[in-house]
Amino acid sequence: MSENDPLLPDPLARDAGGVGILAGGGPLPGQVAAAVAASGRSPFIIAFQDFAEPAVVGAWPHVYVRLAAAGRILSELREHGCRDIVLIGPVKRPSLRDIRPDAEGARILARLGRALFAGDDGLLGALVRILGEEGFTVRGAHEFLTASLGRLGALGRIQPDERSLSDIRRGMEVVRTLGRLDIGQGCVVQDGVVLTVEAMEGTDAMLDRAGACRQPGEGGVLVKLLKPGQEKRADMPTIGPQTINRAARSGLAGVAFEAGGTLLTDPTACIAEADRLGLFLYGVGHAEQSGA
Repeated sequence: MSENDPLLPDPLARDAGGVGILAGGGPLPGQVAAAVAASGRSPFIIAFQDFAEPAVVGAWPHVYVRLAAAGRILSELREHGCRDIVLIGPVKRPSLRDIRPDAEGARILARLGRALFAGDDGLLGALVRILGEEGFTVRGAHEFLTASLGRLGALGRIQPDERSLSDIRRGMEVVRTLGRLDIGQGCVVQDGVVLTVEAMEGTDAMLDRAGACRQPGEGGVLVKLLKPGQEKRADMPTIGPQTINRAARSGLAGVAFEAGGTLLTDPTACIAEADRLGLFLYGVGHAEQSGA
């Protein structure tokens, strides 16, 4: 059954119970909470210690919990009547010696098995499955933040030129290959040369490296896409105004992203920053990704 199946409950339905938000860093957990509240449902945030930002979660009912304290997490979700849950915000994967799970956490780690040592997609997919077995429905942040999904084409005043469009096509080919290996969601291409690819260091660090590797001349594009077959409910590509700013500091001409598969943390600010800095912000679709 797909997530768009009409037999599945509407995540915005007022009588569908509370929504638990398992929150990492960044502004999106607070935005999801606001969208949940606007729909008439009750948000409750599980704020992961050392990752969730107090200024983001503080306006909503919340509790801080260690990442591996699964027993506390599950009991809090049940106590607050959360049927649906959303995993949102970056969390750095801890080393095994730093996990310190509680008893329930140890049980879940055992259930994760080999997925614990897999790439992000394998681990997140297994986590979504286990949460379903515990009686919860895992929802994607995009189901609540529909206005934050990037759309097709140029979002601001700047359009990519033919050189940039060629770099975008090259970048999509590279990211699809990386994604099949569960490595990353992005790369930077300049005049057909791949300057950097994204791995566990994240987009910001990749952009900094791109600036150091940039070749003489103009151009260069950041490309961000969903991995082929990626679990959208746990780890969608995200772009914020700081992404645009870093791309400009690295000398790039623009940013391309998967329309409908990328969350903009603040669409208005992203567009304004791109226009201010003279960069394009450009959404591509599945047909372009497949080379059609």
